[in-house]
Amino acid sequence: MAGISPFLDPGPRTKPNSLALAHLSRDSIQPVYLQEASGAVDGYAEGAVINTRFGSFPHSTLLDKPWGSQIRASVVDTGSRGRKRKLDSSADAEASNNGIETPTSKITTAKDLKTAPSGFIHILPPTPELWTTSLPHRTQVVYTPDYSYILHRIRARPGMKIIEAGAGSGSFTHASARAVYNGFPKHADDARGKVFSFEFNEDRYQKMRKEIEDHRLEGIVQITHRDVYNDGFLVNGESPEAECVFLDLPAPWKALPHLSRKRPTPSELSGSELDAPNATESEWKSPLRADRTAYLCTFSPCIEQVTKTIDVMRRLGWMEIEMVEVAHRRIIVSRERIGLNLPPGERGMNQTAANVEEAIGKLKEIEGRFKKFHGQSDDVDVDMDEDDDEMADKHVNGKSKGKATLPKYGTEDLSSVKPWMAGRLAHRTEPELKTHTSYLVFAVLPQEWTEAQEMAAFEMWPCGMESRVIGSLDKEARKRAKRELLQGKRRKKESDGKPEEDQASSPNKNKAS
Repeated sequence: MAGISPFLDPGPRTKPNSLALAHLSRDSIQPVYLQEASGAVDGYAEGAVINTRFGSFPHSTLLDKPWGSQIRASVVDTGSRGRKRKLDSSADAEASNNGIETPTSKITTAKDLKTAPSGFIHILPPTPELWTTSLPHRTQVVYTPDYSYILHRIRARPGMKIIEAGAGSGSFTHASARAVYNGFPKHADDARGKVFSFEFNEDRYQKMRKEIEDHRLEGIVQITHRDVYNDGFLVNGESPEAECVFLDLPAPWKALPHLSRKRPTPSELSGSELDAPNATESEWKSPLRADRTAYLCTFSPCIEQVTKTIDVMRRLGWMEIEMVEVAHRRIIVSRERIGLNLPPGERGMNQTAANVEEAIGKLKEIEGRFKKFHGQSDDVDVDMDEDDDEMADKHVNGKSKGKATLPKYGTEDLSSVKPWMAGRLAHRTEPELKTHTSYLVFAVLPQEWTEAQEMAAFEMWPCGMESRVIGSLDKEARKRAKRELLQGKRRKKESDGKPEEDQASSPNKNKAS
């Protein structure tokens, strides 16, 4: 293995031949595999270059930088690359015909580059959360709110083994690899946390396999090209001994018969339109760990899929079945200035009354203008021959035309307040809520319990020979024990009351004597 995965330990600085994420904006992240400058690449003398709406960024300016650094755009040749390539190719052809050697292109280093005023980006280390927002979409993606809740519910911990059916775009694969990671295995028998991923589509399998190798996760993630509906979840004929299962399949109920402790019988699957696996009872190998409880989650977009899945789960002995839908919404926190004296059109300004006094003052002003307008309209005679434009110049809403002034009610002294601290904090949900993604169905399969384990438990905690236990007494015996308990309490109360009576009668005897 070339080194540890950048998803697990990216180190303090960027490195060549490694994955990094170019952060353009909050919702725009571009993955990039950093390369060292070794000559012209695609017509760029600077080598490999990232082109964004904020400018061009040669890889040489991104290498050996602390994670989170702000990188300014550089001035590179972007407009004449195609023309230069054609000219260079024709010049090389003529030189080769004439026997003239052409000089090699000069490699431009980061020190030779000039900063462009177009903008900047931030270079970030890869994480499963950022990779989910920037990965190339091949199928429906399991987003961070879903897979974080899934990994919590299926009890994914370091050192555990997870079965994932339906790798797709690899979002859940990267998140689960980080969840179970407790070191890279040193040999084949080294029991470490691992993800066993299965993908049916050949094209997606090849792309996913290439990504796992590029991200250096091949020691933690083992991806297999297989139809799990028919061939199950065994790896090289052996059980993966998994404790957690995640099924992102179109028909997850068809894969459930392979996730059993023992071979399902035809009677258990009767009425579910499923056939029992072909393996016999002696050849059956369960992909689940026998001495641990197995936790399962299915990811289904439609409620019809959920209904069929739950029906098969109940037939095969799965317990604690529960369906969950995760609704993700973002809370936007910002400062907002409210008042009638604020200039209109500026961001964060709300021209409404900030308090009761300001609202009353505004109403008084409107009523005064209303009375003034109607009073003048009753007293002033209108000359029909006068031009409309002249009337408009004289009176605008009952008062002379001029520059309108803003009301001064509720003004606040902002001279000592910083601009980003002015106003009150406002909390609002984002205007566009993410709609339904999928239904999550969780279930638990108890660990396998043999006769030998039952006998060992009976020897340690014997049952059936207890005394004074409700389960070992009949109804009459319980009533008798209750009466004896009440009689004992009554006798104790009477015995405690006699000494008090003796003390009360002794003073009377002394007086009589």
